[in-house]
Amino acid sequence: MFAWLKSSRDPNSSGADERQRNSARFFPIDDAPGDGWDFDEELPRRHRFGPAYDDWDERLDRIERHVGHEERRRKGWWRPSFWRGRRKRWWAVRIVAGLVFAFILLVGWLALTAPLNKSLEPIAAPQVTLLASDGTPIARSGAMVADPVEVAKLPDHVVGAFLAIEDRRFYDHWGVDPRGLARAAWSNATGGPTQGGSTITQQLAKFTFLTPDQTLTRKAREMLIAFWLESWLTKDEILERYLSNAYFGDNQYGLRAASLHYFYRQPEKLRPEQAAMLAGLLKAPSRLAPTKNYELARERMQLVIGAMVEEGYLTEARARSLPNPRLDVRTRNTVPTGTYFADWALPIARQDMESGYAKQTITTTLDARLQGIAGRVIKRAPLGNAQVALVAMRPSGEIVAMVGGKDYATSPFNRATQAKRQPGSTFKLFTYLAAIDAGMEPDDLLDNSAITQGSYRPKNARENYSQAITLEDAFARSSNVATVRLFNQVGSDRVIETARDFGIESDLPRGDPSLALGTSTVTLLELTSAYAGVAGNRFPVEPHAFPREEESWWQSMISGDRSMSSRKHAAMEQLLRSAINKGTGRAAMLSGPNFGKTGTTQDNRDALFVGYAGDLVVGVWVGNDDNSPLDGVSGGGLPARIWRDFMRAALAGTDAVRPDAPPDPRGPVQPMDVPEIDDIPLDTGDLDITIRDGELVVSGGEGGIPLDVILNEDGVRIDPGRLEELIEREAQTRERELERLEAR
Repeated sequence: MFAWLKSSRDPNSSGADERQRNSARFFPIDDAPGDGWDFDEELPRRHRFGPAYDDWDERLDRIERHVGHEERRRKGWWRPSFWRGRRKRWWAVRIVAGLVFAFILLVGWLALTAPLNKSLEPIAAPQVTLLASDGTPIARSGAMVADPVEVAKLPDHVVGAFLAIEDRRFYDHWGVDPRGLARAAWSNATGGPTQGGSTITQQLAKFTFLTPDQTLTRKAREMLIAFWLESWLTKDEILERYLSNAYFGDNQYGLRAASLHYFYRQPEKLRPEQAAMLAGLLKAPSRLAPTKNYELARERMQLVIGAMVEEGYLTEARARSLPNPRLDVRTRNTVPTGTYFADWALPIARQDMESGYAKQTITTTLDARLQGIAGRVIKRAPLGNAQVALVAMRPSGEIVAMVGGKDYATSPFNRATQAKRQPGSTFKLFTYLAAIDAGMEPDDLLDNSAITQGSYRPKNARENYSQAITLEDAFARSSNVATVRLFNQVGSDRVIETARDFGIESDLPRGDPSLALGTSTVTLLELTSAYAGVAGNRFPVEPHAFPREEESWWQSMISGDRSMSSRKHAAMEQLLRSAINKGTGRAAMLSGPNFGKTGTTQDNRDALFVGYAGDLVVGVWVGNDDNSPLDGVSGGGLPARIWRDFMRAALAGTDAVRPDAPPDPRGPVQPMDVPEIDDIPLDTGDLDITIRDGELVVSGGEGGIPLDVILNEDGVRIDPGRLEELIEREAQTRERELERLEAR
């Protein structure tokens, strides 16, 4: 009958015929019935010679399945016809298997992306208190957390209060409670009180691993993580991690921190009414905090007590006898939560902190006395609407004072560490450092004539030029044309390399001659650190907020820090000292050795002074946040005076303010990087100050007659023409007075 049945029993069939039929994929069905049957000797005789229809049906089904499989295989799995005709059971088995496999993959993915030990860490960074170098608290930031709780050590009424109001079936579900979800959906749909339906496990998953976004995707992930937590942790472990991390308002995270804050009790000793009030806070901790709204917290507490009665944690008689809990708040935070220095230092501190629940106190390099001086100096400065920044550090990079603006409460943006502004002529330091490193001396001459060729033609202020100028005077008087020529002579690559050696990390364009005049932006902290490298003759200097151990001689040899030769260092300090003693920084002069440089950008948008004296390196910046021009403020003006006032107070009583050299008898010089200064009105009468042809002219009036007092290198004089006019006017007045007397 069927060749595939007959072949194994027909002795005359050959292997070739069998292979031919199999390859042809068709089966003859016209063979005699008796030729293709195997008779079982055990069968009754009546079945031996009759056709076995059941066997025929089974074998025909097998043929049909085989043919169908061959047809589908030839069609390809990507065609719809390949999937038609499948039985429902076939589809159901494979769908269930696929879902199980997908769930296993999700659990594995969660194990990699949401590590279990994360639920052991506090969800908010623990509180950190920063101290000044003398131990004075300067800032306190972070959440109030305490040691985790253990469920086994908590009284039943404490655990029951949280279970009754948050998750009554906590010990009966597997992370997600279908009954709770249905109850919440029905309550929300029928206008009852709004319910979330999330279990304690889901809440732990939410505030440990997820964001608070209210989306379906986040909710789905929350459920998956809840299943995962339930499979790896016991119920008590889940509850412990939940109670140790939940937020209770007033910056208190965890049950222990909250119980100590509100009632000054350990959670193991909480009374039922206290536990009920704490459990009620979890719904809206900021709004229900009893220190801010005790009545709302009390109403919520009564709701929790009612739920505890329903669940059998309290009897009705006991519930009615519970008093309203009395608050016992003993901690008051009088330390500011943020300052300009703290906002910069705290992220650095947290990078090196181990995760945990313990509060930490860290001593910084900030000098409380110097920080107070900086604040007072800034407060007295006539800034108007302009902003200011000040950074003071040791030559080693220890930050001892920092001011990032006029008022932290109004604007916490730190202009000392975050704002990138043009440094102006303070950046000339690197051009002259590169020149000295190339072998030039302070007495070498530079061309100081106007630049009339090329695409970039900077000018000196008030067109003040000369045929030649020494390297020292060019730096002291801040000659723009001499500096650009020096920049081109040394090469931009060498200047940029020098800036990098001293710690400048901001972008510096190569081949741009305007870089010599400070057109590239840097932070004040970055620039001041570079000057600290010159002060200590060791660079680069890394500014730091926390004390570091003093390096051994071996560590200093392998640290990679560099230094200049004593000759080159002395030459650079000669230039920096000249800029103050006889240059554009005269307003910053101290009674002892001082070194620094002024900086003013185009249109007076930024004004800076950076320098050092004694063991302090200080940078000062003044400008507007919108980058608008300042009203007549240059680096040698207000920033230099702020620097001087800070240094005088900071170095008072030290050798740094000891007189070292007599003042320069030649008097002040005219800056070459500051544009023409307009008339400056004074508050005393009708007097004005004007600079004319290098002379300081005080203009006023006497009896309606203008009078000019001129101050120059020769001293003080009065304009003769104006003086003669005044004398003549006075004589005429006296004559008229005599005529009136004679007429009487």
